[in-house]
Amino acid sequence: MATSLLLRHSSAVFFSQSSFFFTKNNSFRSFSSIKMERGEASEEKDAVKTTKKVFVAGATGQTGKRIVEQLLSRGFAVKAGVRDVEKAKTSFKDDPSLQIVRADVTEGPDKLAEAIGDDSQAVICATGFRPGFDIFTPWKVDNFGTVNLVDACRKQGVEKFVLISSILVNGAAMGQILNPAYIFLNLFGLTLVAKLQAEKYIRRSGINYTIVRPGGLKNDPPTGNVVMEPEDTLYEGSISRDLVAEVAVEALLQEESSFKVVEIVARAEAPKRSYKDLFASVKGH
Repeated sequence: MATSLLLRHSSAVFFSQSSFFFTKNNSFRSFSSIKMERGEASEEKDAVKTTKKVFVAGATGQTGKRIVEQLLSRGFAVKAGVRDVEKAKTSFKDDPSLQIVRADVTEGPDKLAEAIGDDSQAVICATGFRPGFDIFTPWKVDNFGTVNLVDACRKQGVEKFVLISSILVNGAAMGQILNPAYIFLNLFGLTLVAKLQAEKYIRRSGINYTIVRPGGLKNDPPTGNVVMEPEDTLYEGSISRDLVAEVAVEALLQEESSFKVVEIVARAEAPKRSYKDLFASVKGH
């Protein structure tokens, strides 16, 4: 199983969330309550569309694209952050609820804050480095890039931050230092170490967060049911990118996802559970 994880995570863009959010004073409000205050349409889907947007960083990646599509299908207004806007336009169908903006996490928090804008209520980070000759790229993207994005969120008062990370980021502390997947992934500029440092920054940021650590990513349609465990628990297993996107979106919808690190894989023998129950089963910080 470790070999399976290793192979699936070595693909190019792996490294790349009624709805609930914390307001700036940390009181809990749903889209439904916002709708009632503003006298907007009675249908929940319409209420979602008429409130603030969800910004997705890494929106054209294999996981990020699925997150955008699922957000749109659930009625969210989406701002897709990409490095190449013209190229990204060919990746998505025309949708009045989708706005594509240029955003490069390596260019610093000020430019990212402009891209996020003051109309984004939540941010989902699905960025990831592309393997190349620069051994520092994982740190530029998976560590410093994520830190830049968090700082941009703080500038704009973003209320929720969802990060797509990876199982085994803390493999050394788990006693998995000889796990083939842990060794292999860290050959690319200590990728997992970079991700772990970014996670620590998010947890200190004060923003309401959910860190999602999936197992080996599969492009195939979902099979099995989601297994969700606390941090530093899973060291093998795989999951469809579609399910990862679904969990990321549900992290916006479930109050129980707040201030949590969750690890996910899919297993055929696992019982079907609601996302409310899955998130509630993991202790928060």
